[in-house]
Amino acid sequence: MWILAIIVVVAAVVVLLYALYRRMTADWPRPKRRIPEHRPKPEAWREEGLYLSWLGHSTVLMQMDGVRILTDPVLFPRVGVRAFGWTFGPRRHVDCPIRPEACGPVDLVLLSHAHMDHLDHASLRRVVTRQTVVVTPRGTGYLARWHRPKAVYELSPGDSIQLEDGTEIAAIEVRHWGSRYPWNRNMGYQGYVVRRGPWSVFFAGDTAATDLSAVRRYEPQIACMPIGAYAPAPFENAHCTPEQAWDMFLQTGAQVFVPIHHDTFVLSREPVDEPLQRLMAVADGDRVWPMRHGEVYYVKSPKSIEKPKRLD
Repeated sequence: MWILAIIVVVAAVVVLLYALYRRMTADWPRPKRRIPEHRPKPEAWREEGLYLSWLGHSTVLMQMDGVRILTDPVLFPRVGVRAFGWTFGPRRHVDCPIRPEACGPVDLVLLSHAHMDHLDHASLRRVVTRQTVVVTPRGTGYLARWHRPKAVYELSPGDSIQLEDGTEIAAIEVRHWGSRYPWNRNMGYQGYVVRRGPWSVFFAGDTAATDLSAVRRYEPQIACMPIGAYAPAPFENAHCTPEQAWDMFLQTGAQVFVPIHHDTFVLSREPVDEPLQRLMAVADGDRVWPMRHGEVYYVKSPKSIEKPKRLD
């Protein structure tokens, strides 16, 4: 009898939380589901050069001179709490442009923090293998170890590490928060600079407006910067506006701005197409790669970073 009572209580709590969520998001956009126009084909990528594809939200698939890197993998239709065989949380309005298995073999996974729209167990289960190294913030390594990677390294802002293949990762301080659940108190959050040979890429993860001038010393060619989830105004305490993202990009000294964290999940009040429009209104358009979901940009060497080749 007590089992039935527990089930009833849990169901009542779920219904209440859902009702509160629907009330809070009543004036949020309801975009139609879209199928991405582009499908990356990483199996055709050559060893030489830099390939970069935005898969939606903060998930970037890139390859630096043969080393394949995946950031904050979120590759399924919904993210959130998994219970009773269902996932309760936001749903993508733009389908993922690639099957999880097609991302591999993935050499390196970077996790910026433990929020469910950035650290997704279903996605990690499909992309992490015994050959994959995972770099993650302090206090979150146990979440990655569930998937039995080759190695897990926990970093804090200011830390750096060099992997066996020569790839260097530096953790960069950002302005956000890291708790997966309300009771988590010691989970970190950060961005990363990844360097390999002549290449240097900054991945901000998730951040509100902050000083990113510390990135400049790594001389990045590319900065992947979040531009969405800033409305209503209190959300700016955790997420930068497009204008703030451009200002922070200039602080990094990077040559190219890659917009991320927009037009994938509805996590805030602004229209889904507004972040990119606002960014392009203030940015130097020649320095922005306005990537569509699944689109691939290829650069053979840093000297040609301003003239990337677009691949279908």
